[in-house]
Amino acid sequence: MSRRLRFLATVILLLFAVVAAQSANLQFFRSKALDASPLNPRNSEASTNAPRGKIFAADGIVLADSVTTGKRQNVFRRVYPLGALTSGIVGFSSPTYGTWALEAEYNNYLSSHTQPAQSFEQLLAPTSAADSVTLTLNTALQRVAVAALAGRDGAVVVLDPSNGNILAMYSNPTYNPAPLTSSSYNVAKAAWTKDNKKNAEGFPPLGVVATQQTFPPGSTFKVVTTSAVVALQPQLLLKSYPVLTQTALPDTTKKLANFGFGSCGGTIAYMLPPSCDTGFALVGLDVGGPDMSKMADSFGYNEVPPIDLPGAVASNFPPAGYFTNHLPQLAYSAIGQENVRTSALMNALVAGAIGNGGVMMTPHLMNYVTGPDGTIIKRYKPTVWKTPLTAAQAGQIVPLMVDVALYGTAYGVFPTADDVAAKTGTAQVGNGAKNTDDWMIAFAPANHPTIAVAVVLPFQTVEKTGAIVAGPVIRCVVEGALAIQFGKPPPPDPTCPK
Repeated sequence: MSRRLRFLATVILLLFAVVAAQSANLQFFRSKALDASPLNPRNSEASTNAPRGKIFAADGIVLADSVTTGKRQNVFRRVYPLGALTSGIVGFSSPTYGTWALEAEYNNYLSSHTQPAQSFEQLLAPTSAADSVTLTLNTALQRVAVAALAGRDGAVVVLDPSNGNILAMYSNPTYNPAPLTSSSYNVAKAAWTKDNKKNAEGFPPLGVVATQQTFPPGSTFKVVTTSAVVALQPQLLLKSYPVLTQTALPDTTKKLANFGFGSCGGTIAYMLPPSCDTGFALVGLDVGGPDMSKMADSFGYNEVPPIDLPGAVASNFPPAGYFTNHLPQLAYSAIGQENVRTSALMNALVAGAIGNGGVMMTPHLMNYVTGPDGTIIKRYKPTVWKTPLTAAQAGQIVPLMVDVALYGTAYGVFPTADDVAAKTGTAQVGNGAKNTDDWMIAFAPANHPTIAVAVVLPFQTVEKTGAIVAGPVIRCVVEGALAIQFGKPPPPDPTCPK
């Protein structure tokens, strides 16, 4: 009997210890997370019984606001005047599903909270109110991106390479945030179910293609390969590679061919404008896995970009050790195929770093936060994320990308007067009838860029290329951005889909 009593007492003591440990876990270790959780009923009630702060675009247009419902419960409802145009960035505040995107990122500012005392009376009786957030986003340029994509799956990212400001970021598919803010559980649930369902290409509307999806970058990655030569093995700049239509790869009978079985070769200066696959595959083999991986990492591959938008994912380049036993893959990696993947945001940052003298700025959407009285209480300070190249090294690559636009694979995409540096990309992904991801990256004006752009349209037909598919889109965006910066409306362009 005594043995059984001791066993029972031990079990009871262990249960008390588990309860005490879980209590300590909830009270001390998880208290902040639970307090901030959108699933906390207190938070969902606060979001509807007190007005949230406004979200503004850089041009002063209201992107998110709170309006009264006339009800005793759920007194306020969040509204989004531009709807799907900015929902991928702004997100939503829902009584059922909490906060999303920037509504979540800056929830502590946007939700009603105790304000700093401005008087002795407020010190004794603190007041609560919400702050407002102003973004770097330009709504006119956002509309240009929407018109250019013309409903096709893909993404456009436009940023200022000098400070990391995101000027436009649009992804298809997207969603209407209005039903998600409904106080009706059934209405919100139906919208949540619909917006989380993947389309035929595997993209859910609630997922942001620009930051949450990665694709093989194709020949846009040759900018990184060229950087590896310039920064780490400059002697290869003068090496002349043979003129070939296809080239044999080491340790395999497989051969790598140029697009359309065209022939090309020469030095890197000759090979980048026509985007020579055979030549750059050999360049990658000459550079070697360690330096290729080192350069990719220096541009931010294999790290999540530190953008103030939840859900961003890392772009991927294999580690150096991988190529020891997979040497043929190094040739494909050097031309952005197969085991290399990047997001539209990452590719815009790569373009921006080349144009910005080798300095990659931290991407961001928040410009400043204002208190209830309009006083700026927080302003974003531009910071450097990566420095993959020196100014002199980046300066060697800029004219090569200018030649891409003037004489190479992007010839005819941009008017000469736009002074654009660019690189096209067409990645074969072997997905049946739809088997290329089509890219273009660019910055302008080439010598003193104020914009860097990346465009991706995934799963295009094999006959298409980055220049054919992404070219008209990026031309619209570049010309629109430059016009807006000069205080003019975006010019009408017959090559821009309407």
